[in-house]
Amino acid sequence: MIRVFIASDVRLLSEGIAGVLASHDDYDLIGVAASLEATLAALATLTPDVVLLDQVMPASLGTMQGVRRLRPGTRVVVLGVPAHEDTLLAWAEAGMSGFVPRDASMEDLLATIGCAIRGEFRCNPRTAASLLRRLAWRATASPTLPARSPLTSREAEIVALIDQGLSNKQIAARLGIEIATVKNHVHNLLEKLR
Repeated sequence: MIRVFIASDVRLLSEGIAGVLASHDDYDLIGVAASLEATLAALATLTPDVVLLDQVMPASLGTMQGVRRLRPGTRVVVLGVPAHEDTLLAWAEAGMSGFVPRDASMEDLLATIGCAIRGEFRCNPRTAASLLRRLAWRATASPTLPARSPLTSREAEIVALIDQGLSNKQIAARLGIEIATVKNHVHNLLEKLR
């Protein structure tokens, strides 16, 4: 039995996935949460094999980082990821075990869970080629520059929100921080990412 936990603030999505998992004997849905706090609280006592994480949930990147800290052996499959190189690369760097694009079917989801459990990364050849090109570009883009400072979890979260097209004001509202704080983080990001 594969123990699955769903982290999504979209009830329709989590109930739909729960219904599909219930119809398969290989899966055991051990919990559902609709926020970062609820997910981390549940994972303090639960030990899922896989967390299905809805990437549009507020603080989803922070949720992923929290899951990785609390349950390092748990696989995280990110749901609804747009197939943009930068977005995929950000999630890959954060430690995702797999992703399910927005246009995927339930069969695709189940196949991705299976791959993640086996330590495999499931994606189409075009996405694989795109990610490899991006990694190669990043490796050769500035070989003479000193190593970049790693992003803090908050900075990584802000990068993900910027990638979703949110303004500084929207980011501040979503994260519950001041606009000036967001601007400071953006300034630090620009420095770190050159």
